[in-house]
Amino acid sequence: MAVIAQSVNFGMNTVMTHKAFGKHAEESLSAVRDEAVRIEELLSRFIPGSEISRVNRAAGIKCEKLSGDTYEVLSRAIEFSGYCQGLFDVTIGPLVTLWSNSKYTFKPPEDSRIRQVLPLVGYTDLLLDPCKKTAGLQRIGQSIDLGGIGKGFAGDKFLEVFRKYGISSAFTNIGGNVVTLGTKPDGSPWRVGVRHPRQENSLIGLISVADKAVVTSGDYQRYFIDSNGKRHHHILDPSTGYPAESGLVSVTIVADSSTTADALSTILFVAGVEGIELLKSFPGTEAILIDMNLLVYVTRGLKDYFQAGEGVNIEILN
Repeated sequence: MAVIAQSVNFGMNTVMTHKAFGKHAEESLSAVRDEAVRIEELLSRFIPGSEISRVNRAAGIKCEKLSGDTYEVLSRAIEFSGYCQGLFDVTIGPLVTLWSNSKYTFKPPEDSRIRQVLPLVGYTDLLLDPCKKTAGLQRIGQSIDLGGIGKGFAGDKFLEVFRKYGISSAFTNIGGNVVTLGTKPDGSPWRVGVRHPRQENSLIGLISVADKAVVTSGDYQRYFIDSNGKRHHHILDPSTGYPAESGLVSVTIVADSSTTADALSTILFVAGVEGIELLKSFPGTEAILIDMNLLVYVTRGLKDYFQAGEGVNIEILN
């Protein structure tokens, strides 16, 4: 009989839940919790001693030597930034900092402050040296923020840990970033809920998956409503400096790689429904998009794996 182990812990500023099935299930979960701490200590810009914090402090001054993992996540981030022509930008740190103060005042930053900070955002200013494994930002005041890719990268690392312990059935949820290894022990797929973007504690549907990552970006995860009743969410458009207004309120990506799913969920949220064309470069990657009218767009590859909630309208995208 398979050993079942479960754990719930806090890390990366969110609640993480893990399930593993197998002879070394308990040991694997302990190792995954240690891995979460290690990744956060490398990548969090809020930890002064992290490698990302070192790069940010050295902006405009010098390059910093990095571990293989930090270099890898920055390389992937630059690839995605280039691929979507800056809809996703890993140097968005100055804007994130500016907007993070708004959640306490319930007022967006002044236009003049956004215009002042916007020129500091530009992924081409992040210089990576593949031989020396160094990274540096060209200008003082620039900073990296891995909010759109860091948890995804961690999810892929957790899978590596599970496999190392001989686990073939596992499930990890990093604050809404879900990663599955294999199927459930009985051979049935994992069922991952997609939150209803406008109804608390409600699902708009369920996705059946095996060996896939499922990552959602939505305007309901972190937001504030200002005195005019306007919703300001945390997913910023690097080209405007403001929360993205693409007509979408939720994007869920299903992919083989958690890193890919995380980055693409942000990219498509900023791009809108037209951004679905970007998925063509990622075979086997599918999406569920929800617009402001709560119409649900599902890519054809998910048609048989997505079960919509009652009364939910669906349109299949080719």
